[in-house]
Amino acid sequence: MSEKTVINPPSIRRPFGNYSHGLLVPPGNSLLVTSGQLGIGRDDLVPPDVTAQAELCFEAIGAILSDAGMSFADVIRINGFVTKREDFPAYMAVRDRYTRAPKPVSTLIIVSGFTRPEFLVEVEVTAAKIL
Repeated sequence: MSEKTVINPPSIRRPFGNYSHGLLVPPGNSLLVTSGQLGIGRDDLVPPDVTAQAELCFEAIGAILSDAGMSFADVIRINGFVTKREDFPAYMAVRDRYTRAPKPVSTLIIVSGFTRPEFLVEVEVTAAKIL
């Protein structure tokens, strides 16, 4: 096996959104795990809405991936955290713009808050580069 394999068993409900239930990565590949990225720019400005913050999160992740010689095509897992249930659609719309096939596995959790009250979203990923 030289490529990632999507695992969506027909015996369980299909994914709710644009993600895979499982993603099998063959042995001997390069692995990158990021810290959670918050919606804050290099200028320390924090946009007031979840869409703009999520875009900053994914742009930061893109920079980390690039420095590691990877891209969003190498992402196998996304963990997203938002502070409000009503922000799910906006967050997922941004997430879906950055994901590539095969779709990574994805978890989205509502949290009570982050280190600063203006933060609305945090995103972390795991990526595997097929060698």
